[in-house]
Amino acid sequence: MSRKEAWQKFAQRVGYTQQETDSVSPEDPRARHVERMAQASARYSILAEVQEAAGCNTGYKPGDRFLLDVDGNLISKLCPKRQCVYLVSQLMVPVALINERLSEGLDPNAFHFAHEVRCLDVGVGCGGYGQVRLKVSVQPR
Repeated sequence: MSRKEAWQKFAQRVGYTQQETDSVSPEDPRARHVERMAQASARYSILAEVQEAAGCNTGYKPGDRFLLDVDGNLISKLCPKRQCVYLVSQLMVPVALINERLSEGLDPNAFHFAHEVRCLDVGVGCGGYGQVRLKVSVQPR
């Protein structure tokens, strides 16, 4: 599929008007990003796995897994039933880094920042309630 075709398919899926669709040329970085993410979506998923959990009100335990598509959408049937906004929101930075690497044709696991993230709670020892740590990686499908 050409870059233009990938962009048009994306634009149709998200409901862009014809004017909005036409406002992005094939040379636009957004068109390149959409083309490369479409290619990557068939090959990869993002895995966030609980490494440590203590005092977690949602009940996460080590080994719990969150599976996302490369666009950052949680695949709900492959995730824990309960979703904690304080933990899941922390996936934004690593998912954005992975997206950038995929759109540039680079190894999606070779980013050096934010392979692991923690929920926003600081844990009981620091005046909070609990603490959860996730390891984030890109997995072949």
